[in-house]
Amino acid sequence: MTMPPSPQATIEELLRRMGAGDPPERIAALVSDDVDWYVAGAVDRVPWIGRKSGRAGAADFYRQIGERLISEKVEVSDILAKGDRVVVLGALASRVRATGKRIETEFVFDFTVEAGEIVRFRMFEDSHAVAQAVV
Repeated sequence: MTMPPSPQATIEELLRRMGAGDPPERIAALVSDDVDWYVAGAVDRVPWIGRKSGRAGAADFYRQIGERLISEKVEVSDILAKGDRVVVLGALASRVRATGKRIETEFVFDFTVEAGEIVRFRMFEDSHAVAQAVV
């Protein structure tokens, strides 16, 4: 029986897949079917945020981001791991396809990983700037 990857290795693989532009389903393959996935913000304005359900919901999150945003910069400044929890700190810049407006924000991704699968995800960013850019 092989051991699952460490929580940090799982998140590093997620970041690698995201950076390589892997299909949403391949990115979401690292997510549990019953993941607790939540990104706070104006759900009435920003369709990719809010609560997502399961692996399919996580894939939908990545699909909607890919359809609606042009990534201009993603910089990871630190990855902090303790037990099953991994926190990723960084900054990003994206352009909203529909409006042409640029979003620049620092971010925190807060993950819990069990047996090689992401079971909890929270994203913290400047949700006001995101909401303003989509209109």
